[in-house]
Amino acid sequence: MTPGRPSGRPAPVSAPAPAPDPTAEQATKDAMSNATTVSPAHSAHTASTLITNIAALVTNDPSSGDGSPLGLIQDAAVVIEGDRVVWTGGSSKAPATDNRVDAGGRAVLPGFVDSHSHLVFAGDRTQEFNARMSGRAYSAGGIRTTVAATRAATDGQLEANLLRYLDEALRQGTTTFETKSGYGLTVEDEARALRIAARHTDEVTYLGAHIVPPDHADDPAAYVALVTGEMLDACAPHARWIDVFCEKGAFDGDQARAILTAGRAKGLLPRVHANQLSHGPGVQLAVELDAASADHCTHLTDADVDALANSATVATLLPGAEFSTRAEWPDARRLLDAGATVALSTDCNPGSSFTSSVPFCIALAVRDMRMTPDEAVWSATAGGAAALRRTDIGRIAPGARADLTFLDAPSHVHLAYRPGVPLVGEVWRRGARVV
Repeated sequence: MTPGRPSGRPAPVSAPAPAPDPTAEQATKDAMSNATTVSPAHSAHTASTLITNIAALVTNDPSSGDGSPLGLIQDAAVVIEGDRVVWTGGSSKAPATDNRVDAGGRAVLPGFVDSHSHLVFAGDRTQEFNARMSGRAYSAGGIRTTVAATRAATDGQLEANLLRYLDEALRQGTTTFETKSGYGLTVEDEARALRIAARHTDEVTYLGAHIVPPDHADDPAAYVALVTGEMLDACAPHARWIDVFCEKGAFDGDQARAILTAGRAKGLLPRVHANQLSHGPGVQLAVELDAASADHCTHLTDADVDALANSATVATLLPGAEFSTRAEWPDARRLLDAGATVALSTDCNPGSSFTSSVPFCIALAVRDMRMTPDEAVWSATAGGAAALRRTDIGRIAPGARADLTFLDAPSHVHLAYRPGVPLVGEVWRRGARVV
């Protein structure tokens, strides 16, 4: 599933045709809601919209365009009806439609799919980051600092914070996001985090097994019993996924297996924080339990790589964490060459990766993880969709949800070629222009 290397043909960049904007607050809430049902037609006839004069269209449909995994179409057009894509192809072959939008010679790609984030929290850890970057020892408590702030925050404060970061992400092209609990670590606080998250996305993950909180430090077994018992009962109705931090200092392989198995019995699908800080059982456990994703994958044995390459478990790489901690980079090249499916995500959280920018993570992956620009873009779109086991997002093809990111550039390669530049000029979500 490694993308090929099609070359883009530059075209002039011009401003897009104007369109009405939704009101700001409701736009943020509606635009970032990840409901997957098809919008009802406004009438017996759903208006169609042609987006044309696209310099380069990334479809992630290998049956289209140049035949690569990116399915790149030059001088392209897209037709949308309602919230779905109904046609893609060359501009000269576009069918007649009710409406027409000129892309102005820009590149268009699927909306980014951020399949790993931690957005329900309060406070920040500026002092911790500053100390780490200054080479000073710091012992303010790490995750425990955020747990204390999150427990003290009101529901309104947590939701306002969540919406702030969702708006940031949307303006940078993210149209689908997953987010986790994990900063409450009590029955009440984990459940309320998930209730808040579920108002804004279907991709909600129960992460009661983030760390053992201080109030259970002397009896980790009792905390595992809580996570797999009363806390799970309270949280399962609000989540799709269950996750565990399988790592030294967090949860070992046996504890992680018990937690994920209990979640699966409640209908939650597994994903795993695996092999971030050291070699360990996380990746093998993820594959054993058919987890959708093993996330981080920084320290891998040959057996781990082979297991991922021969399974449906996606290796989700999170370069923002390595950037923010000056840790060893995951070797994406090794995974891709072995045939593993790779996703890229932000891991947005206040401690180890405080970025909501998928374009930034794409640039890091190309520069420091040995990915090609094509591979990085595929992994941040179709790869993220695979990590969520979704087929309706991460691509621009008939039947897919009409989530589009327009770049103020003629090629998707500019995401890595011009790092740090705000290239996302326009975002469409479910067929509507939201940025």
